Amino acid sequence: MRNNELRGAYLENSSDTESITSERSEFSGPLSINGGYVSNKKGSIKSARFNLPPEITMAKLNSTDAAVVEEDDDEFVEITLDIRDDSVVVHSVHGAAGGVNEDPELALLAKRTRTSTRIKHVSQELKRAVSRRSSDRRLNRSKSAAAHALKGLKFITAKTEASANGWSAVLKRFDDLTSSTNGLLHRSQFAECIGMNQSKEFASDLFEALARRHNVNGSSIHKIQLKRFWDQISSESFDSRLQTFFDMVDKDADGRITEEEVKEIISISASANKLANIQKQAEEYAALIMEELDPDNVGYIMIYNLETLLLQAPNQSVRIGDSRVLSQMLSQKLKPTQEHNPLKRLYQKVKYFLTDNWQRVWVMMLWLGIVSGLFAYKFVQYQNKAVFDVMGYCVCIAKRGAETLKFNMALILLPMCRNTITWLRNETKLDIVVPFDDNLNFHKVIAVGITVGVILHGGAHLTCDFPRLLHATEEEYGPMEPFFGEKQPENYWWFVRGVEGVTGIIMVVLMAITFTLATPWFRRNKLNLPKFLKKLTGFNTFWYSHHLFVIVYVLLIVHGIYLYLTDKWYQKTTWMYLAVPITLYACERLIRALRSSIKDVKILKVAVYPGNVLSLHMSKPQGFKYKSGQYMFVNCSAVSPFEWHPFSITSAPGDAYLSIHIRTLGDWTRQLKTVFSQVCQPPASGKSGLLRAEGANTWYFPKILIDGPYGAPAQDYMKYDVLLLVGLGIGATPMISIVKDIINNMKVKEDSIPGSAMENGSYKNKTNKTNKGFKTRKAYFYWVTREQGSFEWFKGIMNEVAEMDEKKVIELHNYCTSVYEEGDARSALIAMLQSLHHAKNGVDVVSGTRVKSHFAKPDWRQVYKKIALHHPDARIGVFYCGAPALTKELRRLALDFSHKTSTKFEFHKENF
Repeated sequence: MRNNELRGAYLENSSDTESITSERSEFSGPLSINGGYVSNKKGSIKSARFNLPPEITMAKLNSTDAAVVEEDDDEFVEITLDIRDDSVVVHSVHGAAGGVNEDPELALLAKRTRTSTRIKHVSQELKRAVSRRSSDRRLNRSKSAAAHALKGLKFITAKTEASANGWSAVLKRFDDLTSSTNGLLHRSQFAECIGMNQSKEFASDLFEALARRHNVNGSSIHKIQLKRFWDQISSESFDSRLQTFFDMVDKDADGRITEEEVKEIISISASANKLANIQKQAEEYAALIMEELDPDNVGYIMIYNLETLLLQAPNQSVRIGDSRVLSQMLSQKLKPTQEHNPLKRLYQKVKYFLTDNWQRVWVMMLWLGIVSGLFAYKFVQYQNKAVFDVMGYCVCIAKRGAETLKFNMALILLPMCRNTITWLRNETKLDIVVPFDDNLNFHKVIAVGITVGVILHGGAHLTCDFPRLLHATEEEYGPMEPFFGEKQPENYWWFVRGVEGVTGIIMVVLMAITFTLATPWFRRNKLNLPKFLKKLTGFNTFWYSHHLFVIVYVLLIVHGIYLYLTDKWYQKTTWMYLAVPITLYACERLIRALRSSIKDVKILKVAVYPGNVLSLHMSKPQGFKYKSGQYMFVNCSAVSPFEWHPFSITSAPGDAYLSIHIRTLGDWTRQLKTVFSQVCQPPASGKSGLLRAEGANTWYFPKILIDGPYGAPAQDYMKYDVLLLVGLGIGATPMISIVKDIINNMKVKEDSIPGSAMENGSYKNKTNKTNKGFKTRKAYFYWVTREQGSFEWFKGIMNEVAEMDEKKVIELHNYCTSVYEEGDARSALIAMLQSLHHAKNGVDVVSGTRVKSHFAKPDWRQVYKKIALHHPDARIGVFYCGAPALTKELRRLALDFSHKTSTKFEFHKENF
C-alpha cells in the first residue's frame, strides 16, 4: 500500500468499537484514548497495518523499561488496539515483518507511566501523520464518561443555545449589520452578530479559525457561510467543539500547537475574561502547559494532548464531597405542593409570614397601636370643643396629625442611639423579641409616618381650617377671639407671618430637603444629573443634610410653645415628647466625642490594593472590646474634621490590632485613599498590594479617630452551629472577621484539650473567655467579586484558613464573575491552566491563593440545597453583606427552604 492508504482498516461496527471510514468528514484527533479511566466491560482487540510516511524513522531506543530494538527498514508497522466501551488504547506495536515488541500492561498505561518509549514514540508519529495527511477521516468516538461529564467548550452562551430561535436571532442581526454592505458580514462585526459583544478579540480569532477550516478567503462572509460557521460553533458534538478550539490555537493550520501559539491564546482568553494577572504571565503559563503536554520537548503539542488536558481539568469546588444523595438532592426542583383550597392557601401564607416575621409584626403593631390611640384621642378631644363648631372635622384631623407627628419626631431618634442598642444586644436578652437588626428600617418607617403627619397637619390647616376661619361670621368667630385676637384674620398672610407659620414653613422645607437627599437615588448617585448638580448628591450631601435635624428640633419646640388653640403650658406637650429622646441622643453624641478623643490609635500598616481598596491596620485601644461582625466609625481630620463613616472591622477579637478595608465609592473615601497613598511606596518583593507602608514610616500618616464598636447582625453568628456567609465585593469584610474568629476559637478549643495541647506545649489549665458560647461547627463562605485583583485584599487570610483548617470546618468558595461560566469556550483554557497550576504548585491562577476559584456567579438554589442536605434539622445562620440586589433572592430562598425542608435558614443582612 502507498503512504496515504490504510491497510486492513475495517473494524467491526458495534457500539463498543470505533470505526474509521473514508466517508467521514475531516478530523485531526487522537488515534488512541488511553486516559486514566479503563472500562471494566469486555473489550475487543483489533489489528490494523499502517504504511508510515517516509520521514518517520525508527531510532534505536534504550530504556530500562523497553528492550533494545534494532532499526528496521520495513516501512510498515502493525498496531494492535484494545477497544472498549469508551476508550481506545494501544495494545501493541510491531513491524509487519514480525518483530514484536509487546507489553500489554505497559501499553494500556502508556500515557500515564511512559514505560514503553518506542510505543509512545510510534504512537505520537502516527497521530501526527493522521492529523496532517488524513484530514478526510474522522474518529467517531462513542460518548465517554469523561467527555459526557465535561460538557464544555461551548462557543454559544447557554441562553442563546437553549433558545429555539438562536439562529433566527443571529440571522436578524446579520440582516441589520449587512443592510449597507450587500449581504457581506465583516470580521469586525462577527462578534456582534453571534452575540459575543463582550469578547470581540476572542470572536475575531474564532472567525479566523472557522475561515481556515471552511477555506474562506478574505475578511467577509455571506449568509450561507455564516450558517456553516454557526452550525459548527453551536454543534452538540464534543469532537467538533474540540476541533474548533484546536483550530483557534493552531494559527498556521499545520496540525501542531507551538508554545508561542499557546501563549497567544492564553493572552486572548485572559483578556476575554478580564484576568489581567494571567495576561501578564501568559509566557510563564504557556511554558507550564508545554511542560505538561510536551515532556519530550519536541516543541509542539497535538490535538489529543489538548483533549487529555480538557478531560483531566475538573473544576470542582474545594472540599465538596460527591455523593449519590447529593446528586439526587440537586436535581430536585422543590416545587411547592399546590393547595386547591384558597382558605388553606391563605392560612399557610399567613402562618409562614408570622413565623418568619413575628418580631417585626409585634413591634409594628405596637407602633401602629400607639399612633392610632393618639389619633383617636385628639379626634375625640377636639370634637367636644367650641372650635369644632367653626372648623369642623378639619381641626380634628390637623390636631391628631400633629399629635402623631410629635410622637414620631421623638421616636425616630431612638433607632439611631447606636451605643444604647449595642449595649442592649450584648448585655440583655431583648434581642430575642426585639429585631435590633432592623433599626435602620424602623427609622425609615417612622420617617414615612412623619411625612404622613406633616401632610395631615399642614394640609388640614391650609386647605380647611384657615379658609373656614377667614370666612366665619362674627357670631361664629366669637369663641375664637381668645386664640386669634379680637380682629378676625383677613387673609393667609396673617397666619404665615406669625411664629407658628414661620417655624412651620421652615421645618417643612428642611425636612423635605433631608428626606429627599436621603433617598437611594440621591444618596447613591443613581440619578443622571448635570455635572453642576452632582455635588448635591452622594453620601456627603446626605450626611450634612441630615444634620439639619438640629434646627428642625429647635423650631419644633418653638412651634409647640406658640400653638394655636392652646393656652395652658401643661397642654403644650411637644417638649414632653422630646425631652427623653433628645437627652439620650445628646448623651450618645457626647460619648462618641469623648471616646474618640480618648481612644487614640496608631497606624501600623497601610496597603492600597487593586479595585481601589485601602487597608488600614491600627493599634487596638486599651479596653476596646468587640465581636466579629461589628463595625466602627472612622474620622480623618485631614479629609474632614466633621465626617464620621462606618466600616466593618476585618480583624478578629483575638488579634492584637484593628483593621478595616475601605473601598473608594464616594468623595470622602476617595480623598482618604489619596491622603494615605501619598505616604506609601511600591511594595517590596513578596508583599501584596499596589502601595504599602509600615514600620518606621508610620509617623507620616494622617491622624485617625475611631468610635465604636457598634452592634451588627453578623455578630450573632456564634448562636448557630452552621453558617452560610455571603459577601459581595467589599461586603466580604465582616465575613472575613468571622472566618478569622472561627479559626482562633478552633485553636483555643484545641488548646483547651490537655492531650492535644500538651503535644505542642500550649496547654493552659484555665478557661478562655473567647471560646465561651462558641457553637459553630461548620461554615460555608461564599465570596463573589467581579475583579481578579480583589482576591489580593484577603489573600493571607484565605491561605491561612486553607493551611490551618485541618478538620475542614470552613468551606471557602471564591467566585470571579468576570470569568465566563465553566463550559464556555472562552474560559476553557483558563480552566485547564487553573487545574494544572493548582495540581503542581497548590496555588490558584485566578485568586493567587490556595483556594481554587469558581467562574461566573453561584447558583444560590444549589448552595441552599447542598446545605439542607448535609445539615437536616439544623438552624443555619445566613449572613449577607453586599449590594441590595441579591438580598431579595437570598431571603426568598432562606424562607423557601425553611418551609419545605427540615433545615431552618435564618437570614440576616448588614445595614449601615
